[in-house]
Amino acid sequence: MKPLLYVDTVLGNYGFPDGHPLSIDRQGAFWREAQRLGLDARASICEPVPAERRAIERFHTAAHVDRVITLSETGSGFLDYGDTPAIVGMYETAAAVVGSALDGAARIMYGEALRSFQPIGGLHHARRHRAAGFCVFNDLGVLIETLRCEHGICRIAYVDIDVHHGDGVFYEFESDPDLVVVDIHQDGNTLYPGTGHMHETGRGAAAGTKLNLPLASGAGDAAFMRTWQVAEELLQRQRAEFYILQCGADGLAGDPLGELRLSAAAHAHAAQRLVVLSTQHAQGRLMAFGGGGYELSNLARAWCAVLGRLV
Repeated sequence: MKPLLYVDTVLGNYGFPDGHPLSIDRQGAFWREAQRLGLDARASICEPVPAERRAIERFHTAAHVDRVITLSETGSGFLDYGDTPAIVGMYETAAAVVGSALDGAARIMYGEALRSFQPIGGLHHARRHRAAGFCVFNDLGVLIETLRCEHGICRIAYVDIDVHHGDGVFYEFESDPDLVVVDIHQDGNTLYPGTGHMHETGRGAAAGTKLNLPLASGAGDAAFMRTWQVAEELLQRQRAEFYILQCGADGLAGDPLGELRLSAAAHAHAAQRLVVLSTQHAQGRLMAFGGGGYELSNLARAWCAVLGRLV
């Protein structure tokens, strides 16, 4: 079966104006490269589906949703401490990002596909009660909660290779023993959000189900591949029923917001290994999300490398 691919104008509009790093031309850069490589013909193109408010509130507080709706109407101020500006219509756009993730999960659970890729998604910094780091709603958090309450999936593996630590997923599920987390990122001592240290492996009953694997500034593919071996050992032990990959492209050399020196080969390797693991343990169920990436040619290469392994 072809993997699902969520690419549409509505999703592409998730971004911010006036030179903001997360611009609205990111989806277009990926899509042009995907078409050049012929990957578009090997995937099932899906339209965005807006999430209902009750679905968003499986993860987020009602107060946070209220605030997003209000500032989305006025288009003034910031949704967080200054990184995520409010723009008119942002609630509807962010709800489409969340809803498309939930639509992909439903289609996979109903047997329409084994895998999906949503380049505009993977907003891993938003917390239950607030926006953060360009992320209005945490589509990943909503997805995890929905897989459990709607589809009966208990044990989920979340793998994050964005250059920034996925704090909005990690800390909101830090004490959850059934969410296995592997997060490979630039050392939080040198980069936003300043978290994700190696000693953080889960709390209470979840101790040992999480791995934070920080890379030193300037690390490249060789360091990533060594680190991946550690990550995969945990994933093999902690067998999951469903796999999620946040494949942010901001770890590639030359990204303006990161200091790693990866190539798209790192993303291809992670995606390929998760295809294998999901086939072994989870009936092939794997969803990938684009996450960060602020140099357009980089994200086009990295995301197409991931999609190439999914097809």
